[in-house]
Amino acid sequence: MLKTKGLEGVVATTSSVSSIIDSVLTYQGFNIDDLANNASFEEVIYLLWNGRLPKQDELNLLVEELSENAFIPEAILDQIKTSPVEIVHPMAALRSWVSSLALYDEEADDMSEEANRRKAIRLQAKIPTIVTAFSRIREGKDPIAPNKDLSYAANFLYMLTGKKPDEISVNAFNKALVLHADHELNASTFTARVCVATLSDIYSGITAAIGALKGPLHGGANEAVMATLIDIGEVENVESYIRKSLDNKEKIMGFGHRVYKDGDPRAKHLKEMSNQLTVITGEKKWYDMSAKIEELVTNEKGLLPNVDFYSASVYHSLGIKHDLFTPIFAISRTSGWIAHILEQYENNRLIRPRADYIGAFNQKYIAIHSR
Repeated sequence: MLKTKGLEGVVATTSSVSSIIDSVLTYQGFNIDDLANNASFEEVIYLLWNGRLPKQDELNLLVEELSENAFIPEAILDQIKTSPVEIVHPMAALRSWVSSLALYDEEADDMSEEANRRKAIRLQAKIPTIVTAFSRIREGKDPIAPNKDLSYAANFLYMLTGKKPDEISVNAFNKALVLHADHELNASTFTARVCVATLSDIYSGITAAIGALKGPLHGGANEAVMATLIDIGEVENVESYIRKSLDNKEKIMGFGHRVYKDGDPRAKHLKEMSNQLTVITGEKKWYDMSAKIEELVTNEKGLLPNVDFYSASVYHSLGIKHDLFTPIFAISRTSGWIAHILEQYENNRLIRPRADYIGAFNQKYIAIHSR
């Protein structure tokens, strides 16, 4: 039996959704660089779900459907308002309220292909509304209803701040959504596929995926990166801080990736965005600190930054609260999770691996009074 820790190197399934070959990431065969530089997030959603880029009328229909389904039930807004928003982590909240969405969907347990496609639209449309409503309610503000005239990226920033965002911010956020949309068989995607392979519903699959993404070794890394930058404080403190961390064998978050030997291809896009946005906001120190950390860690450990490292300063520069970084990851990655869930349903087989037993043998039951 093949033995491997963390299933490293194990091929668990076949998929046409995305690939990582020779450190090149593609969605449905499209290089991530091409998509990051040219595509809207809505186009990427369509691509992931359908295997091709949309024609104009198809894109228009998707944009319309996402807009029409962005509103969330009043009952869920009431749940948010009455929950302990001051102390709960947004990912724990998102996990609960995405699960609650199923309670208000008459098609929740309809497993037909048509119903699953409609539920996919509803989930992708409503998750940003949940995240922004949570953020505003915990700040003592009223939630802002979705604006049907705005793009997916622009609408999120609008619902978060109450102001229509500028073009630079929208373009940066759109690119971040594109870059995070899918990543082959990562931990949360595998979790989603394992869940729905039992023929559980799509809401269960997305809820399970959110639970996996919540962990700091997956989606939570970008929040940890920002915490490190704040802890360092200034550029002149970087070298002593990082060298001390390395000497103490502490993990520097945002570096290295199991599936990339030549560096994460998404990182360069976020690095460029971080440079631009920090200049605009007048807080270039966040980029300068990040670049200095990258130089030190790469020289000392041979590790290159992954997608989480520069996304931290990008989101910070967009005025996004740090504990919302991972929910934003979830907003984007829902598109990829759904693509994999739909693919799993198309050619399903229950995912049930084996374990190599390393425990004791030949144990005998001893009555409790003799133990």
